[in-house]
Amino acid sequence: MNSALEGRKILLLSSNFGTETDEIRTPIATLREAGATVTVVAPEAGVVKTLERDREPGPEVPVDATYDSVKAADFDALVLPGGTLNADALRADETAQFLVRSFAADGKPVAAICHAPWLLVETGLADGRELTSVPTIRTDLVNAGGSWSDEAVVVDDSAGFRLITSRTPDDLDAFDKAIIDALS
Repeated sequence: MNSALEGRKILLLSSNFGTETDEIRTPIATLREAGATVTVVAPEAGVVKTLERDREPGPEVPVDATYDSVKAADFDALVLPGGTLNADALRADETAQFLVRSFAADGKPVAAICHAPWLLVETGLADGRELTSVPTIRTDLVNAGGSWSDEAVVVDDSAGFRLITSRTPDDLDAFDKAIIDALS
């Protein structure tokens, strides 16, 4: 096991259904391999039912806690996996919005992939930031005041917290590396 993130605590925020399989499972495995404690939170106890490419059922991921029972102060970073249904559910959820804003206010890294930057739009955290996402939400991010670029990963340190964004499951290696670099 790599110990680059030994002692680091990472919160992974998901809905209970519709999270992109690789975008939740790969960061969990990679960050744990790097020595971090990763806590998966969702609105309800039980499992996250994942989807592969937003279509086919994928494996379930155990939920460690409900997101109304955690606070940003107890973690070093926040990871937001994508999946269209997941991201759409989270952006409408006030508790999820509160958590994301809390991480940003505390100056802690926030990492979002694929459709997850929708939550950044909803919280006002995309405004004035350089970021990327799945191309289908580019207009949403630009309309929210962000500057979008078509890159595997974009890291923006301009607003008091590190914002790490990435496009798709194809970019997970770069996404995970950027999270590890932010916490090493």
